[in-house]
Amino acid sequence: MRKRISQFALFITGTLMIGYGAIRGEAATVLGKAIKLCLECVGIG
Repeated sequence: MRKRISQFALFITGTLMIGYGAIRGEAATVLGKAIKLCLECVGIG
């Protein structure tokens, strides 16, 4: 029972953090950094 409650609490916390980051516009920042990293690995950037 305790494990189930912990899992649910962590799920809700993670969902709220993802939502907060999306509202702040962090998704665009993360995507931009990922694109730059990939281009550097290939040797283009």
